[in-house]
Amino acid sequence: MANSRLEKIGTIITRTQGLLKSGAMKFDERPLWYDVVTAFPPLEEPRYDRPAPKVPVREIFYQEDTVRAKFHKSGKATFAVNLLDTNNLSPTQQFIGIYQNLSTQGAIDEQKVYETAIDLLEDHMRQQRVDKRPAETATSDRVKASPLPEDSGKTVQLQDIFKD
Repeated sequence: MANSRLEKIGTIITRTQGLLKSGAMKFDERPLWYDVVTAFPPLEEPRYDRPAPKVPVREIFYQEDTVRAKFHKSGKATFAVNLLDTNNLSPTQQFIGIYQNLSTQGAIDEQKVYETAIDLLEDHMRQQRVDKRPAETATSDRVKASPLPEDSGKTVQLQDIFKD
C-alpha cells in the first residue's frame, strides 16, 4: 500500500482523482491546481520517466554585466544593501550609472573610465554619509541637552525595606 505513494505509480493528477473518487479527499478540499489541470490537460503526461526536452538555453548578457562583474570582483562592493528599499539606488546601480555617463561623454580608455567612476562613487557615498550625520547629531544633542536629573527621588536603602 505504501508503494502507491511513489511518484512512479501514476501521475499527481491520477492520484488526486483516485483520492476524490474513493472519498479520501473531499471535493471541496481539492487542490487549487486541480480544476485548471482538468480544464486544460497537459499535452504530454507529466511522468517521472519522461526525458527532459532538449531546449537550447540562450545566454543573456546586458552591456553593464561586464562592468558590474569587474566592480564586484575588485572588492570595492563590500557593503550591505537593503533589497526592500526601492526608493534609493544601490551602490552598484549608482556605479553603473556613473560609468555609463563617463563612457558616453569622452573618448578616454576603459580603465580610466572605471577608475574615475570608482572615485566619483566613493565621493558620492562619502557625501551621503555626511548628509546623514547632521540629522543624527541633532537628535543626539537634544537628548544630551535635557538629561533626567540623577537624584530626582528619594534613595531607598535595602535595610529600610526589611525593617518591619
